[in-house]
Amino acid sequence: MAPDNRPKSRQKTVVSGSAGVNKRGSGLGTGPVGKGSGGGFSGSPTGGPVRFGGRRISLFTIIIILVFIFGGRGISGLLGGSSPSDAAEAQDSVQNTAQSTDNTAAGAQSQSSASAGSGAVSLSTRAQLFGAGAFTQYYAGNAAPSSGQDTGGLFQSYAGNGSSAGRGNTSYSEVKTEVAAGARDKRNLIKGNGEDIMTIMVYMCGTDLESKHGMATADLMEMAAAKLSDKLNILVYTGSCLKWQNNIVSNKVNQIYKVEKGGVRCLEKDMGDKAMTSPETLTGFIDYCTDKYPADRYELIFWDHGGGTISGYGYDEKRKNGSMTLAGIDNALKAAGTVFDFIGFDACLMATLENGLMLSQYADYMIASEETEPGVGWYYTGWLDKLSLNTSMPTTEIGKNIVDDFVEVCNKKCRGQKTTLSVTDLAELSATVPGELTGFAKAANGMIQNDEYKTVSDARYNTREFAQSSKIDQIDLTDFAKKTGTAEGKKLAQALVDAVKYNRTSSSISDAYGISAYFPLKKMSKVDQAADIYDDIGMDSEYTSCIKSFASLQLGGQAAAASHGAPGSPLPSLLGTLMGSSQGSSMMADLFTGMLTGSFKGLSGMSSSNTGFLSDRAFDDKKAENYIRDNSLDQSALLWSRDSDGSYKLMLSQDQWSLIHDLELNVFYDDGEGYVDLGLDNVFDYDDEGNLIGEYDNTWLTMNGNVMAYYHTDTVEEEDGSLIVSGYVPAFLNGERVELLLIFDDDNPQGAVIGARPVYEESDNDTVAKNAIALKDGDKLEFVCDYYSYEGEYQDSYYLGEPLILDMNEGIKIANMDIGKSVRAVYKLTDIYEQSYWTQVIP
Repeated sequence: MAPDNRPKSRQKTVVSGSAGVNKRGSGLGTGPVGKGSGGGFSGSPTGGPVRFGGRRISLFTIIIILVFIFGGRGISGLLGGSSPSDAAEAQDSVQNTAQSTDNTAAGAQSQSSASAGSGAVSLSTRAQLFGAGAFTQYYAGNAAPSSGQDTGGLFQSYAGNGSSAGRGNTSYSEVKTEVAAGARDKRNLIKGNGEDIMTIMVYMCGTDLESKHGMATADLMEMAAAKLSDKLNILVYTGSCLKWQNNIVSNKVNQIYKVEKGGVRCLEKDMGDKAMTSPETLTGFIDYCTDKYPADRYELIFWDHGGGTISGYGYDEKRKNGSMTLAGIDNALKAAGTVFDFIGFDACLMATLENGLMLSQYADYMIASEETEPGVGWYYTGWLDKLSLNTSMPTTEIGKNIVDDFVEVCNKKCRGQKTTLSVTDLAELSATVPGELTGFAKAANGMIQNDEYKTVSDARYNTREFAQSSKIDQIDLTDFAKKTGTAEGKKLAQALVDAVKYNRTSSSISDAYGISAYFPLKKMSKVDQAADIYDDIGMDSEYTSCIKSFASLQLGGQAAAASHGAPGSPLPSLLGTLMGSSQGSSMMADLFTGMLTGSFKGLSGMSSSNTGFLSDRAFDDKKAENYIRDNSLDQSALLWSRDSDGSYKLMLSQDQWSLIHDLELNVFYDDGEGYVDLGLDNVFDYDDEGNLIGEYDNTWLTMNGNVMAYYHTDTVEEEDGSLIVSGYVPAFLNGERVELLLIFDDDNPQGAVIGARPVYEESDNDTVAKNAIALKDGDKLEFVCDYYSYEGEYQDSYYLGEPLILDMNEGIKIANMDIGKSVRAVYKLTDIYEQSYWTQVIP
């Protein structure tokens, strides 16, 4: 058994039989598809593509996670809640409608001219409102499911129970009504008795979510399906999309629509072609709404990609000019001068402390997700129906309905995906959290300066992290504060929990309490950018100082390892040239001074252009260098020792094990010409003394008997000791490059596929898209692998094995199978500084 402080292994399932490993066809030209590979092997920190939903940086290929899973009432909802037979009939009508090819504003005008002069889409033409695009193609001629219908087994590969209760007890059953003393009064006064006029502004930046997958069209259909009150105005601003999957909305110019019973009416057919990531465009929309549709209560919903603290909101597909930062949102809202009941984000990762504190000047509540949103996004019909019955509904109750509808639909249609949504009282957040954050940051910074960096690093590593494969370094702040173990952390955690009035998660995620924050670990090149954002929005300076100190010492640990010959890839192990070396004091001298003069050898992605945080480090250099020397992994110990029984072991002291955060098996297949990279899996065994056993059974993960490259991304240990292990498999799904998302947990100990996220190579999008495409009967899967020369140089990526055609009646079976003896396996270890090491090849 492994001591509690050592990495935990998933339990692999081995079945009889063998599976061949062979790359197929000519090179695909995709660039490396493996986790962190490039210019070396998987896990190498020396460049190559990193899973990040952003723009290309240096040698890094950036990935957008794009996806579609359509929810809502579909065509039946569009027709005002017709029967299933009526819905199917309407669907047939839509499929027989010709799709507009240019989708221009003129086309939209000609469509609306068929109505009785008002510009509204008439009831007789509602079936033509949404043309035969990706939405109808996705359902392949069947009526789209209503909120009460299942998706026909699209997720049969996942056997989860769909429970909405988070395992970390972070879901609420009721809205919390208590408000902390000292919080300002709410700025919005509700008249009551259903007399309030309400204007909801939906800022729908369509982007590739719509052009490729029709997500915006699906949500417009959900809005139009609601039984809307005359006291409820829903105004939608559209734009930033190359192609709308309907016959109404223009892809040439921005427009404004009003959602009405059963359809939409074009209010402004030509607002110019403006970037929706521009703060001025957002300000203009808000001003239009308040001028044309004055109300007692205003709500604002951001619809699109989201990237959290660093990236902010939105992606303009037509211009590819970056996102709207938090400072940009701040400027837009300040210029508009409107006070909102709530500001919501139907986008990923926007439930951050930084966002909430900025928004507190303009709204009473924030509704947003800590994690990436499943592809269905918010489900609009249900909560709009309820709101229409009472426009004086308390804002917390509106938020609860939004959260409940979202989580319930996701649990039904997106089983296994990590789902979060919370309602935060911004008045309370801004009154109670900043002071506690200052105290927490001072305490954590003091720990870093006083030889307790490891304590902070361990807490950060073990904290719930969001969009983990994208390396955006966004974590649940309550969880982090609790795990530091300080009194200040407990106070901060309590203040955060109190400010979140309603929070729900799916069963596949724990320790998500409703508010996240940026804290660096995986990608230090963003620390300077975060500090600039904090200055722009007036974030606490003590917290800024804390993350700079942490990142500086982390970078120092990596620099020290590089200076002592840490290989940075498994190449020396595979070639048999790995030579262990210990941390010497002579090479530690003036470590930070060397970096400040521009010496970043061996530190991928780091240079004088993104390490300004080093100049503001709040610790004594010599003391820090001594700490790093005394708390670094001894490379000379990463050699196999033969035990008295003839077995091989990696024998590290308990102190050395305490420096290791991750342990993964890294396997390569030698095909006689080079190496097929089969990836990284967290499978290993310890002996009774806690030594790593140096044995490998020559098995690897297969799907229905087909070998696949697999890359472990994270392991979360629950309070009861159970593990939730996640990873991905590079593949092509029906000709589209994707990453299959795998999960191993108590419900699926043998593993399950929970969907697939498309991979788009060249992108300048800093935000993260919604998850994930469902697998269905007849899908064609072709696995992909990276291929390396014997010198460790990346050659190309190839298909791995033969195509797999899915038969959902037979299901998807994941298991380890024998792949022969032409393999080389090593273990990859990652330390408290996020530095990677490799053992010798397993004997």
